[in-house]
Amino acid sequence: MQLFKFFEIALVVLTLGSGLVLLADRLFWKKHRQATATLVDEEPVVVDWARSFFPVLAIVLVVRSFIAEPYRIPSSSMMPNLLIGDFILVNKFSYGLRLPITNDKFIPTWDPERGDVVVFKPPHEPDQNWIKRIIGLPGDRIGFHGNTLYINGQAMQYELKGQYVGAGPGADMTGKSLLIEQLPGRSHTVLEDANFAHPLGQGDWVVPEGEYFVMGDNRDNSEDSRFWTQTSFLPDHLLRGKAFVIWLNCQDWFCKGSFDASRIGTRIQ
Repeated sequence: MQLFKFFEIALVVLTLGSGLVLLADRLFWKKHRQATATLVDEEPVVVDWARSFFPVLAIVLVVRSFIAEPYRIPSSSMMPNLLIGDFILVNKFSYGLRLPITNDKFIPTWDPERGDVVVFKPPHEPDQNWIKRIIGLPGDRIGFHGNTLYINGQAMQYELKGQYVGAGPGADMTGKSLLIEQLPGRSHTVLEDANFAHPLGQGDWVVPEGEYFVMGDNRDNSEDSRFWTQTSFLPDHLLRGKAFVIWLNCQDWFCKGSFDASRIGTRIQ
């Protein structure tokens, strides 16, 4: 995920730099060239490059910062819904328009809803991007005991779909229980080991205002709010956006490993 941070900074710097070069040329350099030129007003190489690249850089910056941004799923924490190697798109305006690099919100839009799959910067790893599902909203009382989730004192209902059969990088999840978890107003699938409940992932929490409680769908293999030590909650200002579609599945960035065309176009629910 550090690659994304480097790319974001480089994109902003290059866009601003090329834009400033074009502005300086329009205000100062071009007039000087025209005043001193004897034959042809020939542009310096740096101006020519800026004129060529600035429109492309500006479009990429706007799309990536305010419309949609791609991410790749590196772990099994959101199985069975997101697999290792899924390339996803994240809606960047779902929870407000935010400035690149700082992630400061300058135009509010909508609030996150329970069950949304979100990309965010974890409070204890602010240079990384993680993906989990929002389980608790501000003011909620969240409990997790055994393998059962409780929201405001109400135990969630589960429907067993059978044993999960994994493939490729997720093959080691084969044999886990595949269940449908009925969140209030929304249902989704989760993976659990019916014979195991992580002793450190048990407890009760009250979600503060302006923060959220997040969990992975692979309940026994997810470092989420249940295990965070500095704080168990995700502040709103660390949200990056809402994941909404899978556009590719490859084992690595260059598709040298497994490729699953059936994942393309799958909506994230």
